[in-house]
Amino acid sequence: MRFDDAAAAVAELERLYSASVTVLREGFARALGGALPEGRVRAFYPEIRLEVTGFQPVDSRLSFGHVSAPGVYATTVTRPDLYRRYLTEQIELLMKHHGVSVEIALSQTPIPLHFALESGGPQVVPQEGVLSFVLRDVFDVPDLSTTNDDIVNGDRLFNADGSRPLAAFTAQRIDYSLARLSHYTATLPEHFQNYVLFTNYQFYVDEFEARARELLGQSGSGYTAFVGPGNQVITTPDGEMPGLARLPQMPAWHLKRADGNGITLVNIGVGPSNAKTATDHIAVLRPHAWLMVGHCAGLRNSQRLGDFVLAHAYLREDHVLDEDLPVWVPIPALAEIQIALQQALAEVTQLEGYELKRILRTGTVATIDNRNWELRDQSGPVARLSQARAIALDMESATIAANGYRFRVPYGTLLCVSDKPLHGELKLPGMASDFYRAQVGRHLDIGLRAMELLRAMPPERIHSRKLRSFEETAFL
Repeated sequence: MRFDDAAAAVAELERLYSASVTVLREGFARALGGALPEGRVRAFYPEIRLEVTGFQPVDSRLSFGHVSAPGVYATTVTRPDLYRRYLTEQIELLMKHHGVSVEIALSQTPIPLHFALESGGPQVVPQEGVLSFVLRDVFDVPDLSTTNDDIVNGDRLFNADGSRPLAAFTAQRIDYSLARLSHYTATLPEHFQNYVLFTNYQFYVDEFEARARELLGQSGSGYTAFVGPGNQVITTPDGEMPGLARLPQMPAWHLKRADGNGITLVNIGVGPSNAKTATDHIAVLRPHAWLMVGHCAGLRNSQRLGDFVLAHAYLREDHVLDEDLPVWVPIPALAEIQIALQQALAEVTQLEGYELKRILRTGTVATIDNRNWELRDQSGPVARLSQARAIALDMESATIAANGYRFRVPYGTLLCVSDKPLHGELKLPGMASDFYRAQVGRHLDIGLRAMELLRAMPPERIHSRKLRSFEETAFL
């Protein structure tokens, strides 16, 4: 069916998707009950398809919402209920900029049974050997050969049918990440907000919950709910949130707004592997910005514990993204993010100009994959850090920035100095000063304020053209 109305097109996507997953769920229920089908039980993702026939001029300031050349463009779609607002906005932009209609139909890509059940509630696929039949003889299962990052990495310019990719992620890739998000964060993808803070220290979580409760009690704040691991929801400042007996690997908390423009905080813990895992999956939700607000080692003797570090560049020695994004690719600082962070810092600390420099350093942040790097021969690492003009070192920031660059998600980093290993102040019990403790509390306030400033910008301003490649997808 062809549509000139974006909302109607998305409604058809929802209808087709719902019908497809119903076929799989009902077929699986019958199979579990002993009524095995004679052939395969198969259903397909819906898809969006459009054709642009000319080189229509578009606003050169825009980084998304248009295609660069004539051709047929298509993408498979999953969970249109979850992506309703996003899909409507993206389709509307294409209709506006190119004057085209869109075609909605079933694709030729089957939906794996696991993903149909994942979005459907209590039904789960038992472990292999439990069923009385071989699962993949009857149902489609996840296929890693079609679940990859070829589009965002620039390795795939055409789909198998000759059309060009319309979006950065295929339906299978999105479904994979939605399932992993629930596993790693213990919250449903529906709760994630468009502005994401990453941290590597539990103290920020405690502060985030305290701030969330305050904001829920403020009329006009725009925040409607606070969600914690286990999908526990409170809507009032005094709501009970007992927490889980056992937290997941990277728990998430969500300060929600009705329009999805609230703030999510994810405690990714320590290390570039966790940082990559979290951003690999959150990227499919197409957030408007993500920021790292965590601890770091200060590398300059003039720094004090509790000082802030605003990253203007990144030295990548994390290695987890080397095959996806070579280290020779520069990761640029994004002006919109940098300005918001510095403005938030000035507002929260009530310092400005030269006085602000007492507690803030800007420059290169180095990210490494060895937490005990201090135990190795210092000559090599220190020489590299000095040549890079590095001011701080951590294990997550460059990974988060690099994956933001790769996935076209605006990124930034504001760190707090927790130790100075090159100057005799190791991260040991009792080393934290009162100044440091006070600054950490304000650090979260700065991150929250920066997100509010970014939220006040229109998306077309936040999503910089610096993040878009030569052959770019039309969808954000």
